[in-house]
Amino acid sequence: MKKIEKVTLIGLGAMGVFFAPKLDAYLGKKNFRILAEGERKSRIESQGVTVNGTNHRFTVITPQLQDDPADLIIIAVKDTGLSQAIQDIRNQVGEQTQILCVMNGIDSEEKIAAVYGWKQVLYSYMRVSIVMEDGVANFDPSFGKVHFGEAKNEELSERVNYIKDLFEVCEISYNIDADMIKGLWFKYMCNIGENMTCALLGVPFGAYHVSDHANEIRRSMMWEVVKIANQLGIALGQEDIDLQEKTIKRLPPFNKPSTFQDLEKNRKTEVEMFSGKIVKLGLELGIETPLNWLVYHGICVLEEKNKKDWMEKKDVAY
Repeated sequence: MKKIEKVTLIGLGAMGVFFAPKLDAYLGKKNFRILAEGERKSRIESQGVTVNGTNHRFTVITPQLQDDPADLIIIAVKDTGLSQAIQDIRNQVGEQTQILCVMNGIDSEEKIAAVYGWKQVLYSYMRVSIVMEDGVANFDPSFGKVHFGEAKNEELSERVNYIKDLFEVCEISYNIDADMIKGLWFKYMCNIGENMTCALLGVPFGAYHVSDHANEIRRSMMWEVVKIANQLGIALGQEDIDLQEKTIKRLPPFNKPSTFQDLEKNRKTEVEMFSGKIVKLGLELGIETPLNWLVYHGICVLEEKNKKDWMEKKDVAY
C-alpha cells in the first residue's frame, strides 16, 4: 500500500478536532478535507473551528463529490448520525480506502463493514476528554490517544502500519491494542460508568474526585457491563475497573461528558447506544442490569423534559 496522501474527516466535533489541525498542517488544504453539506458546510466554511486559541479553516467537500476517493476516512460523528455518515462517505471510498470510526460504542465497525466490507474497516476508539462549545475547543493534545488496529495485533498488518506511519509523521498520539475488541469494551464500560452517571446526576467528572456515592454508582454500572462482556467471551474484570481509577482522577474536574452536554443543549443523546444497549443485551443473555435500566429510563425522561410540550399530553388518567 502506498503512503496515505488524502484524508477525509466526517464529524468536526469534539473528536474530530483531535485530528483535524495536525492532518491539515501535514497534508495541506487540497488533501485534507471535511465532508459536510448544507448548514454544517456553510458554518464550517464561514466560522471554522477554534482549537486551543487558533482558528482553523478547512477545505470542505460534499458527499456528492465523485472521482476523488480518500486513502483514509475518519468517522467522528455521534451514534445518532452514523447511519447517514455511512451513506455520505460512499463516494469517498475507493479500492484501497481504509475507514476508522472513532465514535463511542461497540458495534459501529460492524455496521460500516456490512456496507463496505471488513477489508476497508479497522477497529478504533478514542480515549480523550474534549469539551467543545460553539465551535471552540481547548484541550491538552498530549492527554488523549486514538486506539486502532485489527481485532488482534500481535503482529501489525500492512494497513495498520499504513495508518501508523501517517499518525507518527503528524504527531497524532495513538495506541495499537493487542486486543482491540477488549479495548472497545473497556472504553464502553468506562463510558457507561462515567458518562451515563454524570448525565443522570447532572455532575461533571470532578464528582468522581470527591464523592464516594458517585463512585459507587459508577463502579456498579461498570460491573453490569463486565458481566455482559464475560458472557460474550470478553475478558473484562476487576483489574480493568481498578485501572480506570487512576484515569478518572486525572480528568479535568469541570469537564462534562458528552451525554451531559447533549442534555444541556437539548440534543438527542446516545443513551440508546450506552445503557439502552446494555439493557437489551442483558435481556438477550439472561443477565440482570437494574442500574442501566434505571439510568436508561431516567435519561429518556430528561430528554422528554427538554421538550417544551412534554407535560401537555392529553387523555392521561390519574
